[in-house]
Amino acid sequence: MNRESAMQTTETPPPDRQPDRPWLFRTYAGHSTASASNALYRGNLAKGQTGLSVAFDLPTQTGYDSDHKLARGEVGKVGVPVAHLGDMRMLFDQIPLDQMNTSMTINATAPWLLALYIAVAEEQGADVAALQGTVQNDLIKEYLSRGTYVCPPKPSLRMITDVAAYTREHLPKWNPMNICSYHLQEAGATPEEELAFALATATAVLDDLRGKVPEAQFPEMVGRISFFVNAGIRFVTEMCKMRAFVELWDEITRDRYGVEEEKFRRFRYGVQVNSLGLTEQQPENNVYRILLETLAVTLSKNARARAVQLPAWNEALGLPRPWDQQWSLRMQQILAYETDLLEYGDLFDGNPVVTRKVEELKDGARAELAQIDAMGGAMEAIDYMKARLVESNAERIARIEAGETVVVGVNRWTEHAPSPLTSGPEAIMLADPEAEADQIARLQAWRAARDSAAVEKALTELRAAAKSGANIMPASIAAAKAGATTGEWGDAVRAVFGQYRGPTGVSKNPSNRTEGLDEIRARVDAVSDALGRRLKFVVGKPGLDGHSNGAEQIAARARDCGMDITYEGIRLTPEEIVASALKDGAHVVGLSILSGSHVPLIEELMERMRAAGLGDVPVVAGGIIPEDDAKRLRAMGVAKVYTPKDFQLNTIMDDIVSLADPRVRAAQ
Repeated sequence: MNRESAMQTTETPPPDRQPDRPWLFRTYAGHSTASASNALYRGNLAKGQTGLSVAFDLPTQTGYDSDHKLARGEVGKVGVPVAHLGDMRMLFDQIPLDQMNTSMTINATAPWLLALYIAVAEEQGADVAALQGTVQNDLIKEYLSRGTYVCPPKPSLRMITDVAAYTREHLPKWNPMNICSYHLQEAGATPEEELAFALATATAVLDDLRGKVPEAQFPEMVGRISFFVNAGIRFVTEMCKMRAFVELWDEITRDRYGVEEEKFRRFRYGVQVNSLGLTEQQPENNVYRILLETLAVTLSKNARARAVQLPAWNEALGLPRPWDQQWSLRMQQILAYETDLLEYGDLFDGNPVVTRKVEELKDGARAELAQIDAMGGAMEAIDYMKARLVESNAERIARIEAGETVVVGVNRWTEHAPSPLTSGPEAIMLADPEAEADQIARLQAWRAARDSAAVEKALTELRAAAKSGANIMPASIAAAKAGATTGEWGDAVRAVFGQYRGPTGVSKNPSNRTEGLDEIRARVDAVSDALGRRLKFVVGKPGLDGHSNGAEQIAARARDCGMDITYEGIRLTPEEIVASALKDGAHVVGLSILSGSHVPLIEELMERMRAAGLGDVPVVAGGIIPEDDAKRLRAMGVAKVYTPKDFQLNTIMDDIVSLADPRVRAAQ
């Protein structure tokens, strides 16, 4: 195409059809260190990104310092470590916070990270009242799907609404909660469950918040609750889901809370399209998936997202490079500025097919909401919702295994030419291996240089605020300014509120889904007879990774195949997993790690297994594990390594049975 014809492809809209302002363009980012992440942010802003979306590492999300034993291998892996005010300063160096719209994906430690953000903004000379952005601050979905909770549900709800009440008074432009159904879909939620569970979370928060703000200002606070949703590949259904969200939220805020002003009943949401559906096989196909999923949340003007962040095409392989993130940003910019999408009203109003689908979704969501309300609301229904998610996810996986749900390149059309995009030594960015040591050294230097007496005084006042029921934010801000660390803040609230282990959603009782399992069940019975007792499979999740979907489905399928399973949920140390294997007499140990910390955690576990006399017990591991790392794990003695391409759970079950079979092992 010559220059003249290229120039003719973009038309200027007539004066009577000026386009709407586009949504915020964001890229969810953060890794290694605050300094490296700051450079990434400034680079993305220079490329046209219009807002920041900060990913924090797992120690920061769960309230531990970078040198805590549970943080080993997790520092800087899935986000940026922020252990104190110095890290937050470095993270936003040369980024004026009063001119920025910042989304922080933080939940259990949301009061603390917001306190650090406020402290840095004040140091920059910003008017705190001008700050714009969001803290996710949604603990209910953490119990259901993501696992980065710290405290039990009731005190967690209190801290959520403390943040909301504080921002009403001091940060009037800040969104104090971003109810996150994103991870619910990734955990297997149907569209109806995603609608209902998110809306039930919203009502639980608003019911609690009602007593913390003046009645006259409550409608305004309703208007400041925002949502963060997922958009899957069935983009017509997803678009209808978003219209259902808009209509149900309007209904709830009007009828349940008596909000009269339409602007306060508006459903405001941001979105990241579905990362769960990104495939390791033929990963270049993910570009099309991301585009189609983006259309689901942009095509319908009356249900259009306020902010969109897109994953990179290669996130099923490992950490995306800046170029990969740029590619996703360019997709948004082309859609917003080269097409005429923003020049028209809603394309679907009055469409009978869309109206019918929206009503079906609303009816299904209302039925789920009625069930949750009958149980006493979302806080009382956590076990029920978790079990529903595990069952729905099992059904989803079974449909893919059976080929009923087609995934191109995975269960159909699997023959393909090698992708040039995945070749070469720099096809995937690797986390800086020195970043963890650097972070820990700076943390220890921070502790040594601060005023310890001032820190202890601030932490004492923080614990007192937690005990008394006072709003947690002023004491958190004071602790941030005094130099307290993320782990010290976490320890303070744990000391007052206690710790919590969420439900696994995996029942001990086999499900009714035994179709196609007869052969494996017979093998389990035969191997159990040869072992002299039921084949014992211990499933463990070491480290701070809370993505438990894979572990839950492996445990549930092993149970349905007739194995005796032990699965105690997330956030276990290698020492605890080995102790469980020893106590329960494990025949096979399975590990699930998606955070990238597989090498140091599995290395420690293998050493402890040998020290405990369990060196002959086979260990299998699953996660997003590059082939070079898989070779390292096999060299450590790991029997099998599984990645997202290994979607056939029955094949994994067959492997486990063979590994446990004493006759097979004797013949080797």
